[in-house]
Amino acid sequence: MKVLIIDDESSVRRALQRAFTSRGHQASVAIDAIEGESLWLVEKPEMVILDVLMPKMTGPQLLEKLKDFIKNYPVKVILISAYSGEFDTKQSLSKGANLFIEKPFENIFSVVDKAEELII
Repeated sequence: MKVLIIDDESSVRRALQRAFTSRGHQASVAIDAIEGESLWLVEKPEMVILDVLMPKMTGPQLLEKLKDFIKNYPVKVILISAYSGEFDTKQSLSKGANLFIEKPFENIFSVVDKAEELII
């Protein structure tokens, strides 16, 4: 599976990238939604792990911006955030995401498991 991880926290990006690649997936990373948008358009990933709150542009804003592109290149999106009180599963689904996972992750491989389940 081709995965794009968009998160402004370097430790989260590195941990997710290692977890996905250790399971045989191709994982690219972006430091914010601006860089993530460029990679998304070029790489056309099957899965995007997208942080909700980032500087410059939020994850939900990026989803809104790319909604027409996503119609032509369907993708599964998992929104992640440490601020679950402000953003929950219902809101995530209404923004076009398939799943919401709260940070910090108890087990990084559970994120990979959930991503794989969405693709199957």
